[in-house]
Amino acid sequence: MPIKKPSISMIIPTFQEEKYVGSILAELSRLKPQVEIIVVDGGSSDSTVQIAKRFTHKVFQIQERGISKAKNYGAKKAGSDVLVFLDADVHPEADFVDKVLRTFNCSGTVAAACNVLPIQAKSSEFAFSRFYNLLIRIVFRVKPHSQGKFFAVKQASFSRVNGFNEALPSLEDHDLAFRLSKLGKVVFISDLTVYEFPRRFRKLGLFKVVSTWFVDYVSFVLHGKPVSRVWSAVR
Repeated sequence: MPIKKPSISMIIPTFQEEKYVGSILAELSRLKPQVEIIVVDGGSSDSTVQIAKRFTHKVFQIQERGISKAKNYGAKKAGSDVLVFLDADVHPEADFVDKVLRTFNCSGTVAAACNVLPIQAKSSEFAFSRFYNLLIRIVFRVKPHSQGKFFAVKQASFSRVNGFNEALPSLEDHDLAFRLSKLGKVVFISDLTVYEFPRRFRKLGLFKVVSTWFVDYVSFVLHGKPVSRVWSAVR
């Protein structure tokens, strides 16, 4: 009997994620239909890799750090037609798989983004996140965009555009979404939300994070690359 392919390959890049990775992997392992879980670690010295191996045999360690490098490596190891990239501190909804598969059943759809909301958020963090989700949905009418916490793509389309641009320290998801839009529809799944811990807001402050995003985005639109040379990990 032929082995049934998993419905979706979930690719999680990690670096020093021992506080969060076990939670997301436990949730992903309970999703129905079953998904393939792939973890690509960029050199953690904590217990990230050991924790990940409790949930999936597809745990890979690469020598070079870089989120795009990790995502591209994970895509090469995937066995599904649909790839979903998630950060290690993200929590999906129970009907996550059904909504993603429904989206890709629509003719011409090559990629998708969705709402991202914070867990245990301060009122300012929650208000900004709601506003940002609305802004992205508006921007989608002109140019696709992704927050980076969640991005889904057909594997064939991902390969055609050569995956993530490993030269970009940030906005790699936005860059990929724009290139994919030349192949087909990049959609916003309005009834799907993933939840994240707002650790970057908590450590750096809402104003600093948002201003950095804005400057990098404007630079990317005007010059094809962000101002930031390194996207620092927040742990």
